[in-house]
Amino acid sequence: MTLAGKIESTIAIPDGVSVTMNGNTVKVKGPRGELSRNFAYPSVTVAIGGGKISVSSEYPRTKDKAMVGTFNAHIKNMIKGVTEGFTYSLKIVFSHFPMKVAVKDSRVEINNYMGGRDPRYADIVGGCKVKINGSDVTVEGNSIEACGQTAANIEKATSRPGFDKRIFQDGIYIVQKSHRVKE
Repeated sequence: MTLAGKIESTIAIPDGVSVTMNGNTVKVKGPRGELSRNFAYPSVTVAIGGGKISVSSEYPRTKDKAMVGTFNAHIKNMIKGVTEGFTYSLKIVFSHFPMKVAVKDSRVEINNYMGGRDPRYADIVGGCKVKINGSDVTVEGNSIEACGQTAANIEKATSRPGFDKRIFQDGIYIVQKSHRVKE
């Protein structure tokens, strides 16, 4: 909505979720946990009140309008993360050499990829949980950025530059993204 040079976006705070603000840092608490993020941008303000979160900019330029939409999307993802959570599903694919995938500490270890002797590693970012069940890998967590980065790290650990992907299809691939964690 544009009124006299001002752009504003509001987000309703659902029941069971509490949102607090300390300076430019917004903290969202819900049944699944807590997320916080810094929203600092020169001409964009974030305010909380009346059961709503308001993101606005006075006399916005093009980049300011874009940042209002970006902040809006980040806050919605934070609320969705602490209420429902995010899930990425990956599939382990191999044709000749069976891969062994295991979670060790804060990273995923991939052994025997394309018959290689050295293990490959993928970092687990944030508070994500990685579960391996046969040829299925599931990444679950509250932060969409952390889940997406963890899934991308696992997928990238098995990339082979210089090989034709139509022929050498071995690897671990993202097959589904979801915002509802199965209980």
